[in-house]
Amino acid sequence: MEPLLIAGRVDELRAALTTTHAAQWRRLAEQCDWYRGQTPPPEHPTASITYFGPAAANLALAHRLTGQRGYLDEAWRWIGTAISYPHWGKAKMPDHDLDAGWLLHGLSLAYSWLRDDLPADRAAALRAKLELQGERLYEFAHASEGSWWSSSFWQNHNWICYAGLATAGYALDRPEWTARAKENFAQVLDLMPADGSDSEGVVYWRYGVPWLAIYLDLLERTEGVGWWRRGSFLANTFTWRLHQCAPGFEENVDHGDCHDRRSGHSVALYYKLACAYRDGRAQWLANRVAERHFWREAYASGVKPGVMPEAFYELLWYDPDVPPVDPGDEPTAAYFPDLGQVTARTSWADDAAFVSFKAAPGGGHTAWETAERFRRERGWETLSAGHHHPDAGGFVLAAHGAFLAVDCGYSNAKRAAEHNLVLVDGRGWAGEGRYHVYKDLPFEAQPRLRDVALADGWVHAVAESAAMFDQALGVRRVDRTLVVTPRGRLVLLDRLAADQPREWTFLLHSDWPAEPVDGRWAVRSGSGMAWLTPLTPDVHVEQTDTAIEANPTGSTPSLRITRTLRTLRITTPRRAEAVFLTALEPAAALDPAPARATAVPDGVDFGDEQVRFPADGGAILTAGARETRV
Repeated sequence: MEPLLIAGRVDELRAALTTTHAAQWRRLAEQCDWYRGQTPPPEHPTASITYFGPAAANLALAHRLTGQRGYLDEAWRWIGTAISYPHWGKAKMPDHDLDAGWLLHGLSLAYSWLRDDLPADRAAALRAKLELQGERLYEFAHASEGSWWSSSFWQNHNWICYAGLATAGYALDRPEWTARAKENFAQVLDLMPADGSDSEGVVYWRYGVPWLAIYLDLLERTEGVGWWRRGSFLANTFTWRLHQCAPGFEENVDHGDCHDRRSGHSVALYYKLACAYRDGRAQWLANRVAERHFWREAYASGVKPGVMPEAFYELLWYDPDVPPVDPGDEPTAAYFPDLGQVTARTSWADDAAFVSFKAAPGGGHTAWETAERFRRERGWETLSAGHHHPDAGGFVLAAHGAFLAVDCGYSNAKRAAEHNLVLVDGRGWAGEGRYHVYKDLPFEAQPRLRDVALADGWVHAVAESAAMFDQALGVRRVDRTLVVTPRGRLVLLDRLAADQPREWTFLLHSDWPAEPVDGRWAVRSGSGMAWLTPLTPDVHVEQTDTAIEANPTGSTPSLRITRTLRTLRITTPRRAEAVFLTALEPAAALDPAPARATAVPDGVDFGDEQVRFPADGGAILTAGARETRV
């Protein structure tokens, strides 16, 4: 059987190592040198062993392209250890989850590339282990159909496990495995959100979406079937990812379970999307990350195995014929309706102001509605939205190279109070305080984003989230209107109502404590700051801390990551109806412009910009002599 992924192009790739792919070859060689200095644990550790998969693939490809014996011997050192483990995975679902998926993929590629060069007994031992682990994963996928990852079409575990099964199926000629994976991915591609958004957040996008590309690459090169245009998700997902970049492109918005603000780039995936869709923006970002941000991404990332082991895919997926295109001419605002997310920035410059605002049901609209249909028609539980936070109506603000209004990142016991939201009597959403916040909620528990308008440099949107509170609170209205001005100022209008008097609390989280200054609050962080001005009378403002604790991997139960948010709490007296009007003005921290926000009868005046909310609805937005109505 022809070698997977490289059939018919080994000579071409080998020649490119000293020309067009010299930088990618250097990355691969350096990664292989790194493996040479490591010691694979002789006994299966408690922690994840996913890294064995790409270790085998990197070393195997290096040998196949160069013929150097050292790479073959080093590859076997890793492969031999991995196949000696009785099970793949230890602390969580041995043989049936991510460890099995990662190792099936990487070691199956290694088998395909090395089997003619390995001694017969080693090749047979590797094949036997792949047969055993593939059968275990295949049987589990069948037995668990309609639950967990086997039918969780919007979840990274589904993509990784089925891609691993498919790779083993192609390498070992097991058509029942490849057919099962093909059936699954057909549904995945048909059901993914058309706008390219990912409810699991940027970090899990970076971790999971490469596996969709891995499978489609395998399918195309083994069966000649091109699914790159099946559905619209993959064609649009780079645009979504680009608009999640904070100014400077190094960090990212951390909605959802984001381990940190840096674990968001995949040079390999950017190269593949650039190649598949002739997208010069993806090529540009891949080059920028590779040249300027890669090592920070590698050592600061909280996601394992991380970006370093992707070296072999960087080489295989790089297409030098795609010219890079600087995204400086990309629109500065974008709307992704499935995730209910709008992003806005003053420019694509490194010191720009940037805002992200979102509101959607668990998993996004498509997943929420389709999962309900599967539940009703088949009795299946297909929605695993554990990485989607209770954050509808929440926002993030960055400016002048710093994050100012921040999200919580990874959290296990997820709560609305960890986001820039409004609490009712100090309480957040119904069903919160657990990992899967949206599990078993009624179908009607759907927040949404409406009245989205991107016009003349202004951004306007309204988030509705009253349906997410405990019915005992009698909450009738929690509507947040967000306006971003052409100069990057932020105006928030919260209209709130309940059946009886309640205490309403506006939350603003930051990395560093805010400081009171003449009735306003200065939120500073490094080079950037924002003036926060509460424009609602008769409120109480206090500074508190919000502690976040997380274990971002079930494979290492003892792991605990803690983080403290600095929180401003702005609270009204008890009342049945309330309004918060709040302004945020970004500035440079070392030489800040003075705050300018003042209240006018129906809105906020900054002098050179004005935001008014007339009684009949909508907004009137004024910059100089130009007026925009939304």
